[in-house]
Amino acid sequence: MNKHIIKYFLSFTAIIVFAACNVTKKVPEGSYLLNKVDINSDVKGIGLSELKPYLRQKPNSSVPVLGKWKLHIYNFPNNDSTWLNRQMLKFGEPPVLFNDQLAYVSAEQIRLHLNNKGYLNAEVDTTVVKEDKKANVTYDVAGHEPHRIRNFNDTINSVDTTIYNILKDADRLDIMKVGDIFDLSVLEQGRENMATTLRNRGYYNFTRDNFYFLADTAVGVNQVDVTLSLNNPEDAPAHRQYNIGKVTVINGVDPDILKDSTKFILLDTTEYRGLQIINGKEPFLKPRAVYYNTFLRPGRLYSDRIVERTYSSLNGIAAINQTFINLTTAERNDSSLIDSRITLYPGNVHYMQFGVDGTNSAGDLGVASNITYEHRNFFKAGETFRIRLNAAYEFISSDSLDLIDNSYYEYGAEAFLSIPQLLLPWLLQQLRDQPSASTEFSIGTNFQKRPEYLRQFFNLSTRFQWSAMEWKLLNVLEPVGITYVRMPWSSQRFKDLYLSDEVNPILRYSYDEQLIVRSAYNITYTNFNRISRGDMPKIPFRIRSGIEVAGWLPRLATSMGAGDKDKDGRESFFKIPYSEYVKGDFDIAPMYVFDDKRTIAAHFSLGVAVPYGNSDILPFEKRYFGGGANSVRGWSTRTLGPGTYSKDSTGHDFGNRVGEVKLDFSVEYRRKLTNLFELAGFVDAGNIWTIKDYVKQPGGLFDINEFYKELGVAYGVGLRVDLNFLLLRLDFGMKAHNPALPEGSRWTIFKPDIGRDLAFHFAIGYPF
Repeated sequence: MNKHIIKYFLSFTAIIVFAACNVTKKVPEGSYLLNKVDINSDVKGIGLSELKPYLRQKPNSSVPVLGKWKLHIYNFPNNDSTWLNRQMLKFGEPPVLFNDQLAYVSAEQIRLHLNNKGYLNAEVDTTVVKEDKKANVTYDVAGHEPHRIRNFNDTINSVDTTIYNILKDADRLDIMKVGDIFDLSVLEQGRENMATTLRNRGYYNFTRDNFYFLADTAVGVNQVDVTLSLNNPEDAPAHRQYNIGKVTVINGVDPDILKDSTKFILLDTTEYRGLQIINGKEPFLKPRAVYYNTFLRPGRLYSDRIVERTYSSLNGIAAINQTFINLTTAERNDSSLIDSRITLYPGNVHYMQFGVDGTNSAGDLGVASNITYEHRNFFKAGETFRIRLNAAYEFISSDSLDLIDNSYYEYGAEAFLSIPQLLLPWLLQQLRDQPSASTEFSIGTNFQKRPEYLRQFFNLSTRFQWSAMEWKLLNVLEPVGITYVRMPWSSQRFKDLYLSDEVNPILRYSYDEQLIVRSAYNITYTNFNRISRGDMPKIPFRIRSGIEVAGWLPRLATSMGAGDKDKDGRESFFKIPYSEYVKGDFDIAPMYVFDDKRTIAAHFSLGVAVPYGNSDILPFEKRYFGGGANSVRGWSTRTLGPGTYSKDSTGHDFGNRVGEVKLDFSVEYRRKLTNLFELAGFVDAGNIWTIKDYVKQPGGLFDINEFYKELGVAYGVGLRVDLNFLLLRLDFGMKAHNPALPEGSRWTIFKPDIGRDLAFHFAIGYPF
């Protein structure tokens, strides 16, 4: 079998090599294959990637080593007499023949683009070299001195003082300054920005075409005077501001009933806080849910923003399949109004999913399954209620035939309820009206049984989420989250190996019975609008920050006499010791976009967690770990740090590879090859540290004067496969500076050991 594979591979290679020697095989006599196209430009700030789209002829697609491989495949068959030949012709690429007219058009398009960018004296010289039925084309671009703004004025104030004041207050009139290059794209973007501002201030019919620019290029050498002016509408003396008039909501009514006037008697109209809500025999959504997710309300000044907020909030309700908003203008009582008709189309309310997975943990085979039921309109207000049951069984290798005592099994349940509005009656109405708002409750339990122990987990949480600043700011507030962990039974051998202070106090504490009562607040800010359309900034970025505090509520209760101390002297609540800690996280991820193919992204994150009061050690699941697909990629997950900590013995050491301080920094260059494939090169640095000098983690203590010497540094390459709905990522990272090695030999970049220094990661999505 292997011989056949080698034979076919060699045959295919020979075909490609043979075809490569005759790329002009199917070029007709008198014609030339467009072999190569180059652009030589002296214009700074306008890269080749910006000029290439204006080429009206491009050579056949090519890849390294194989060259014009699709053309080679097309050239191989002499005819289409066989199925294989037809497939090769279909998959291949016919030769691109040089066209003089298209070369002229390409040069002219490049010149016109440079004119629009302010280079009004730009010249494009085309050179064509024809040899051996091939044509090589070179476009030599000379930009010369660009035209710059001498004066920039506007006449809007003399046409409409209201519009002028709105634009002035929004800082939209300073489109260009004296000395700027006369760039038409900047002027066009300025018109769009002004129109958007006005549409968000009641000017429903306003478009960018209502503005125009007058440019005078005869005022001086390479200078331009620009005047911004406003057109008044032809059918009215001035532009009008509109308020929201009637708002009618078709609340999930069967479309067949709406089409047949004889069935209107089946409809019921309810007025709720100014909204006219039309229901069928059974209301689809309660009026309260419709109101709090509809931001088009009578009396409000019209804006595109409230239309976007209404679409986003209503479509965010799982029970709604589609939302349609129809807007019409009306004049009533000398007022300009926008009447709205909002139609809600119901989706599938019931959802069920069942899954079964096979497992293999170090050779121990098992099976895991789960079943999920979801009701997406539980209380008729768009609430999502979900219940999930899970179970797993794994047979642990042993000489004994007792499958129950020598096995691992797990089972649990979780209930979740999401309400599409903030249930915070004590807060301001303005906060309750924020878009993408939800209130969530969850409760769950899980049981784990192994031959060594039985562990039980109980979870309860509440969460409020809402957006602000045109969806740029996401707020997540968790007032109270409760986690209770207990281990009612463990074997004596397990106690001796893992639960004694002499072995590992960190692991022992993670298996102790404990109560975590926490509160958290997290914000995420992006400098671009994630919902409505808009231009992406040149440097888009995302900032995340959060703080979590545990133990304050039990501490408050015990201070009032509601608890007592356990045998170790720790405060307990309902006879359960509780954890106390504060944890803060911050990360920022900026990105610089060169063009549609090249991007450089960076990431910086810092996390610090401090146990206090009732806790000497942070709960294990709250501690940081280093390495992995989203950290320093020269290390596998949970293998970096803390500090210079290194374990001489072989085997996993995850119990000690944790800390209370984490620092990560990454820079990544991304280059799209095609719409499907992308390459990346990256450099990562970071580590974790402890805030206490634990005996079992020597070298892990954070020292402000030494930490930079203990950073793990890695470099590598990655391949990404963009499936539109999913991005698959393969990263290969190499250690460059390994803090776990002895001083003097930590820089491994010049003497790499593949077995020791290489780490491979498969992940979904970008690392940041």
